[in-house]
Amino acid sequence: MSPTLKETIEFWQKSSANDWKTANGLFGLKRYDSCLFFCHLTLEKALKSLVVQNTKQNSPFIHDLAKLSELTKIKFSEIQIENLKTITTFNIAARYDNEKLNFYKKCNIDFTKKYLIKTKKLYLWLKKYYQKK
Repeated sequence: MSPTLKETIEFWQKSSANDWKTANGLFGLKRYDSCLFFCHLTLEKALKSLVVQNTKQNSPFIHDLAKLSELTKIKFSEIQIENLKTITTFNIAARYDNEKLNFYKKCNIDFTKKYLIKTKKLYLWLKKYYQKK
């Protein structure tokens, strides 16, 4: 039996919240590349919950945060879209060996903290659009 739209939305929202906790835990452990990967997952899942909520259809199997933002039918600022585009690169860089080393070198405390803060702002902003249960 397929999940209902409500169950799908709740799944994405709970999974996003769990990934946000993981991102913060990884930051504390100084696992900066993994922290940023989980920042991407946090936003991807929050966006997917809003796609389902606002379109009444399942979210597509994509990882591009800017494209997902378009599907939510929510108005994003240019700065938010640019941040989503940058954070999307953390998904690719953390997965593929040829990108991993360069990404790992870039992920120092300052770079990671900067994008952890940007992720937090975006995540909290997106959560304002969650429908009340």
